[in-house]
Amino acid sequence: MNAPNRELREIVREEPVMRAQILGILRDGPRTVPEIAAAIGSPTHEVVFWVMGMRRYGHLREVKGATDEGYFRYEAIDKEPA
Repeated sequence: MNAPNRELREIVREEPVMRAQILGILRDGPRTVPEIAAAIGSPTHEVVFWVMGMRRYGHLREVKGATDEGYFRYEAIDKEPA
């Protein structure tokens, strides 16, 4: 197996750990992937994987309309305890 696949698996594996940090950043309001990356001090390409995973599993959603730079903003979805 080549190194890029191994590195990708490591990035994806960190999503549950990074979820709390990302949701904490989004408490202040919607942000773009580059803004989230800057706030948590992680590379943008890694934050893309975490944000897309969180979006897929209902932890956040994109805000309608893109920024002037073409980025979508993401906001946390409040989940009520069952």
